[in-house]
Amino acid sequence: MKNKLILFCLAIAMAAGASAQELQAKVTVIASRVPTTVDKKIFTTLQTQLNNFLNNRKWSNEVFKQNEKIECNFLLNIESVIETNVYKASLTVQAARPVFNSSYQAALVNFIDADIAFKYIEYQPVEFNDNRVQGSDAMAANLTAVFAYYAYAIIGLDFDSFSPKGGETYFQKAQNIVNNAPEGKNISGWRVFDGLRNRYFLMENLMNSRYNIVHDVIYSYYRSGLDKMYDAEAEARSNILQSLIQFQAFNKENPNTMIVQFFMQSKAQELIGIFKKGTPQEKQKAFEVLAQLDIANTARYKQDLQ
Repeated sequence: MKNKLILFCLAIAMAAGASAQELQAKVTVIASRVPTTVDKKIFTTLQTQLNNFLNNRKWSNEVFKQNEKIECNFLLNIESVIETNVYKASLTVQAARPVFNSSYQAALVNFIDADIAFKYIEYQPVEFNDNRVQGSDAMAANLTAVFAYYAYAIIGLDFDSFSPKGGETYFQKAQNIVNNAPEGKNISGWRVFDGLRNRYFLMENLMNSRYNIVHDVIYSYYRSGLDKMYDAEAEARSNILQSLIQFQAFNKENPNTMIVQFFMQSKAQELIGIFKKGTPQEKQKAFEVLAQLDIANTARYKQDLQ
């Protein structure tokens, strides 16, 4: 009887492990700009529901161990009240993945989505259906569509960083959200004419077959570069430099694509740390490449690498 009980407990534990969720997400909702006439408790409830939505849902068929979950942060900043129960907000999305043989977490995503409008009534279900993205209320559905989109994008980028073009399945799921996104007054960010740095263009860049080199760059930067820094630092640095040179060539052929800025965001300090230990030739080449890929941080690269 005791052996049967042990086996039953093991089976339960294995079943729980087999369905382990992919994300270790922290959602924070800030409503300091909302008028005092609005009950702020609503946003505490929303924060709890969004945390449960991201962390309790299975986003893939893959099995993630607890230490393999993708660490990510979502900061939803409510900027104004458009009308009763309808809000305008910005969303800061951050995600990282561990580097092999170290405690370092390398940034995968650090992006601000500045144009999100949504409807929320306290305790309304926060749900998402891949087959019915628009939902019965477009403004309410927009909130979960945005969060689901970034969940798939994060998982896709994580898989891309561990295997060549490994994230394609999840980019396709995110693209499905773009293709079937809610439509309506004040809803923006899903369409080609909604700007040059939005959800539409991020996924267009990641799904465009002419841009396949982007996935090679992501893989080589993380897997052949950062993950080898502990065991073979010189080789890893060379691989990272080669991946950046590839990205530079891509940028010349395809100027002003969103993915370049998206990839380079928040990597300046990381790259300076990598190349400061390089040879003078590597430092010079890295500076030349980075000055074109990350113009906003040119002065920092010049100071530390020249």
